[in-house]
Amino acid sequence: MTIKKIDLNTSILANNEIWAQKNRELFDTHGIFTVNMMSSPGSGKTTIIEKSLEYFIPHFKMGIIVGDIETTEDANRLKGRGVPVVQINTHGACHLDARMISGALNSFNLEELDLLIVENVGNLVCPADFSFGEDLKVAVLSTPEGNDKVRKYPDMFRKSHAVIINKIDLIDFVDFNLDRVERDLKNLGSRAEIFPMAASKGQGVEAWCQWLMSKVRKAN
Repeated sequence: MTIKKIDLNTSILANNEIWAQKNRELFDTHGIFTVNMMSSPGSGKTTIIEKSLEYFIPHFKMGIIVGDIETTEDANRLKGRGVPVVQINTHGACHLDARMISGALNSFNLEELDLLIVENVGNLVCPADFSFGEDLKVAVLSTPEGNDKVRKYPDMFRKSHAVIINKIDLIDFVDFNLDRVERDLKNLGSRAEIFPMAASKGQGVEAWCQWLMSKVRKAN
């Protein structure tokens, strides 16, 4: 009797890639630049997006998708800012996948979007593997998380086009060495742009926004 071995993980990723390609074609058709923002829980993704809206809204028609296992708390923070926001609750899944994003796109008028930011579920493993057809992956690392995250979760940081190092206003009070993290990124072969930031105070937000806006304009 022949036993057939099925690599379930490969099958799941292959199916996700099919949906990601469909999304990519849709984004290209409508000229939508897409960003996948990833991090561990509590790094400050929502605050970064909040502060960034002040720069983006005058220049782009935007949409935001927020992923969480439960609750709508982050999405509620972003609503009422003149930007359509869609919440996805995964009910246990540790990441958003391309099919989830495809379903959420039905809630937007795609003709009225230039820029779509997706705030992924807080997790440093799975979101890096499940593309949804985005243009850029952005990893957020906050200083209270420590120096070791780039070494422990290399895929997340290797695949990211930008790394935001948030909460630098706390750097004197926590075990974090910016030079060490930058070396770790280089050792991975990363060419990611690095943006030190204290988003809650608005520090470093403009540099990140100007960089992203240049990417959007270049693409369009």
